[in-house]
Amino acid sequence: MAMVGLFWVTPDAVYVGSPPAAGGGCVRLSADGLEAFDFEGSRMWAWEGLRSAVVDDVPTEGPAGRGPKFIGSLVSAAVGAFLGEGPPEMKLRLETEYGPEEVTVYSAAAGGYGAEEAALSQDLLARFVAGTADPRALEAWGREHGLEGTPKPQVREGLLRTWAEA
Repeated sequence: MAMVGLFWVTPDAVYVGSPPAAGGGCVRLSADGLEAFDFEGSRMWAWEGLRSAVVDDVPTEGPAGRGPKFIGSLVSAAVGAFLGEGPPEMKLRLETEYGPEEVTVYSAAAGGYGAEEAALSQDLLARFVAGTADPRALEAWGREHGLEGTPKPQVREGLLRTWAEA
């Protein structure tokens, strides 16, 4: 499993944010569209029926650097586990042919996402909606590399750029 931008890529699926949470909440991407699974059940939106898809409330990295951020994320995780808190929530806001929709997704990045990586992810998501990029490129990468773990930031940014052109 690997985090690339705002996406979690496995050999079997691609998610916005984290993979399925303990309660089952997640949003899965496919060539057909977005499918949300949560306490309300499952909902599906075809790419053709979407006007926009944007992830809001994306936690961003602090300026302190990766070393302190990593230690801070461990402390936050420990405190969160103690207090019963999960990962930060983000909102996937969709503009559909029938009006606005909102789905909660969870951050997969301990300590937040880099600004460039988050921007590239938002652009890629917009390209999926516009039909100028194909989620199958992420699926194919996941089948080949999904078990290798999360790549370094520069590699993730390169992947996002490549996928936006595919």
